Amino acid sequence: MFCLNINQNLIRKFENTIDTLNPDKSRIPINILGYGEISLVFEFQDNPSIAYKRLPIFESIQQVKRHVKAYRLYNEILSRLDIPVPSYDAYWLKPHYNGPICLYCAQQKIDPNSIGNKIIHVATNEEVRIFILLILQKLAKIWFYNNQKHTRLKIGIDGQISNWSIIGYNANDPKITLKSELSYLDTSTPLFRINGVDAMEPVLFLRSAPTYLRFVLKALFLEDVVGRYYDLRLVIIDLIANFFKEQRKDIIPVIIKVVNDFLAQNPLLNVKPLSYREIKSYYDEDKQIWIIFQNARRLDRWILTKLFRKRYHFYLPGKITR
Repeated sequence: MFCLNINQNLIRKFENTIDTLNPDKSRIPINILGYGEISLVFEFQDNPSIAYKRLPIFESIQQVKRHVKAYRLYNEILSRLDIPVPSYDAYWLKPHYNGPICLYCAQQKIDPNSIGNKIIHVATNEEVRIFILLILQKLAKIWFYNNQKHTRLKIGIDGQISNWSIIGYNANDPKITLKSELSYLDTSTPLFRINGVDAMEPVLFLRSAPTYLRFVLKALFLEDVVGRYYDLRLVIIDLIANFFKEQRKDIIPVIIKVVNDFLAQNPLLNVKPLSYREIKSYYDEDKQIWIIFQNARRLDRWILTKLFRKRYHFYLPGKITR
């Protein structure tokens, strides 16, 4: 799986000439595929078979090397648990401009039509129900492993709908059955702990936050932000809450029934049933936090670029329908 032929020279040229305000207008032409809270996902127009996630968040060589090691191991761990991942690789560099070390996580590009947040808008309700069941089966593999008494390894995961794709999905003949196989995409955030120690430095989650907020966020929220990826119930709640964001709240009652039936059939997971009210409450709170955080980042970008004439290292998405 660790076998991509990435163009390191092209990455260096891109990073050293990137326009972080308008990355799609940089000197090296790219197509933006998506974004995370601290990352930009794109493809080079000259090499569209590989998707790159740019992470400009590292302060030292030791820090980025630790993350790359964890990234590769996380891919291996998921594969061993029968959770397939696309082929992957990684490359990091210290850019010519005065900025943080940038890591580029590379992944074999997949058909965007096969990704969950696209599928749920074209599949039948029955197929969406099956899709959720398939995701639950994958999540259960992780928590059955975590619940072993003598394991020193604990695995977390961000189970949101856009992190899953259906292998071999054909948009011209779309079908989802109980025999469909899933692939997990978001491996650049290596969520696992060995003897209680996080493989990924938790502070990296805060790197895109405005400097003036980092101390408060670290003190009040960081433990909860990281911890929710290791709590199966919260992972599932977040997965279902995605359907509000994706404008598919109509199917949430069906999904809740699928989830609660699955949990009832798997009592060893030890997860209490979910309700519509708590999922809606979770989503409303998450939505407000997201809006406040993004507004704070825009203010931080304005201060850095307009007042201090400095480079802002992150890409901020436009308005998102939620």
